[in-house]
Amino acid sequence: MGQKTISIFDVVGSKAAVSTEDGERLFETISAFLEKDFDVVLDFANIETLITTFLNAAIGQLYSKYDSPFLRKHLRVRGLQPEDRDRMIKTIERAKEYFKDKENTEKDIREAFDDE
Repeated sequence: MGQKTISIFDVVGSKAAVSTEDGERLFETISAFLEKDFDVVLDFANIETLITTFLNAAIGQLYSKYDSPFLRKHLRVRGLQPEDRDRMIKTIERAKEYFKDKENTEKDIREAFDDE
């Protein structure tokens, strides 16, 4: 098992990590390395704008494939701006909650909209 560092700046091609498409691309890249038993380091150096849409697609989605202990062991983050740290934590918390009980969460959402 080795380690692979992924530059978010290189993945998105700019200082703004904002699109779902870029997040999906990062998700696929992370997953490919995790499946090959690599530890993955996400390097956020040079990223000035980071939004939840990107994080949901890139990071939150990982919880649909991997459990928390696995990701804590094999995924690291560096270079994250202090103001983005809370955004990352909230994304992870929401993803863990959602994927823990996906069926009931989706049922509750459908029922809420059916009431309108």
